[in-house]
Amino acid sequence: MKDFFNNRLTDIKESYNELVHKVSWPTKSELANSTIVVMVASIIASLVIWVIDLCINEVMHLVYGVAA
Repeated sequence: MKDFFNNRLTDIKESYNELVHKVSWPTKSELANSTIVVMVASIIASLVIWVIDLCINEVMHLVYGVAA
């Protein structure tokens, strides 16, 4: 049991060391730019999905309107 806790403590220490010394964190401007890119991409994707939904809706109205 003691070995189990020592291994966990070692894992936590190594994880902390990696996060502090080996990970390259983005700068504030890089983070802001990435956020803007994600927001624009999300807006474009939602607009594309909305247009596709409108088209499918119109096709369904035509199909069911003719069949009724």
